[in-house]
Amino acid sequence: MSHHEINYKDLIINGIFKENTIFKLALSLCPAIAVTSNLRNGVLMGIAVLFVQVMVNITISLMRPFIHPRIRLPIFMLVISGWVTVTDLLMAAFAPDAYKQMGLYIQLIVAFASILARAEMFASKNTVVPSIFDGIGMGTGFLFALTVISFFRELLGKGTLWGISILNAKPLLIMVLPAGGFFAVGILMALFNWIDKKYLTSSSTHH
Repeated sequence: MSHHEINYKDLIINGIFKENTIFKLALSLCPAIAVTSNLRNGVLMGIAVLFVQVMVNITISLMRPFIHPRIRLPIFMLVISGWVTVTDLLMAAFAPDAYKQMGLYIQLIVAFASILARAEMFASKNTVVPSIFDGIGMGTGFLFALTVISFFRELLGKGTLWGISILNAKPLLIMVLPAGGFFAVGILMALFNWIDKKYLTSSSTHH
């Protein structure tokens, strides 16, 4: 057992909790707010980002020996663009209704700081298997954040979940508007960080 051994479980937990793209790093907030007015779009966007993150990490990790450090960033962007295009085409083919509403945001995944950051900080320095787990962790963290945000926004803003009526009360329309999105993200971010400090940080003594 080498001291360099990577704990895969820690990579997953890191992506979901310690370095959650939205709640902890506050990256890629615009798409998070743009697509989370309903649960279906939030979940689909999260799955798309998870897929792109994992595939980009795998590709960069495999190409690692062949990438010259000076041109690494343009190559990372090309790889990201390639996988976003694949995701875009798959979504247009298999989820056309959702794609009509959020196609533009799928294409914006290319500009997500979080995906480029993981390519640069992790996949370009590690072998394939850890890179897959890092991608799964970061992507799942994003999916988790978008699911939670869109769950509350659709429930409170429309009284529905996945288009099915849940609440009979008068909906808070502001929750579906961008202002409500920022409000929801802010509250959830505060809650998430409080939980992290209270329960997760105290329980993890190592690093």
